[in-house]
Parts: sequence; structure tokens; C-alpha cells
Amino acid sequence: MNRTLAQVLSGVLHPLLLPTYLFAIILYYMPESTLTLPFRVRWVVLAMIFFTTFIIPGVAAYSMVRFGHLDSVEMEKREQRGLPLLFTGICYMATSYLLYREAAFDAIFYFVMGIIAASVFLTYVISLFWKISAHGMGMGGALGLLLVLNWLAPEARMVLPIAAALLLTGAVLTARLALHAHTPAQVYAGLGSGLLLAVSAAYTGL
Repeated sequence: MNRTLAQVLSGVLHPLLLPTYLFAIILYYMPESTLTLPFRVRWVVLAMIFFTTFIIPGVAAYSMVRFGHLDSVEMEKREQRGLPLLFTGICYMATSYLLYREAAFDAIFYFVMGIIAASVFLTYVISLFWKISAHGMGMGGALGLLLVLNWLAPEARMVLPIAAALLLTGAVLTARLALHAHTPAQVYAGLGSGLLLAVSAAYTGL
């Protein structure tokens, strides 16, 4: 794969952006009958997700680079991934709590966000010992959550998003390997862990 394309894919499908993409599908692709939240205010939820799961962690990572705690926002060194992953996990857990606390939000919101937060904490724990692929974990988790949504609401017809996720997952894993950011074991372990976490959490939690 061309290096420029690999960098674009890694950026556009960065793990911090995946929650926003997933909630965009939940809020605007799934039938209105599957959600109680009025259509006209769903953008508020999406804006909150984008701010708390991308802007805040992204600014924090950039600040860590500026203050010398990280060499770069790509976090190429395993030893430097702990603090940013832990901070991101806390942001995601706080977002889950906000979605849970507000009665106007559908239960699927905090359930999905909770699984995403768990995947970040799992990445953090594994990264203490081994450099697992966060991109792989994110794409695996996203794919697993789409499969869960299809199971919960068959009328949503999630075939198209699932097919797109499969293609994009393959492209992202290929991109990470092309950039020599991870070994094959690291990207496949991330993919498998994210997928298994999402599916098993849904199976035990519903």
C-alpha cells in the first residue's frame, strides 16, 4: 500500500474518531422507531461524543507532546502509551456516565459507550506489557458493535454498514502494517480483542 494512503487511512479512521462514526450510524442510520430521542436534538449527542472522545483526548495528547511527555501524538513507543490511553479511558468512562445519568438518552447510548470505554482500558492494560494495535482494537470493536446493533434491531438493516466496516477494517490493518507501526500479531490481536470484547459484552449484558 502507498505510504500516503496508509497515513490517510490511519488518520481518518483513528481510534479517537471511531466513537463519533459509530454514534452517527446509531443516530442517523438506524430507523427512528428504534430510538426515543427526538430526531431534531440528536446532533447534541453527536456533538458531545465528538467533544469528549476526540477533542479532549486529542488536545491532551498534543499537550503531552508539547511538554515532552510524548515524542509524538502517534505514540510509537509502547512505554509512552500508558498515560494517554489511561486519560482517554477516563474521558470515555465519564461520557458513558453522562449518557447514563440523563434519562432522555436511550440505553443503547451508554451501553455502546461503555463497551468502547472498556476497549480503551483493555488496550491500556495490554500496552503495559505489549504494543497491541489501538487501530486494530478500535476497528474490531466497531465491527463487533455493528454486529450487535444488527442483532438488537434487525429492522435497521445494518448489512451496508457492516460490509463497509469489513472493507475498512482490512484497509486499516493493511495500512498499519504498511507503515511498519505494528507487527501482524499486534494488529490481529487488536482486531480479535476488540471484536471479542464487543460481542461478549453484549451477550452477557443483554
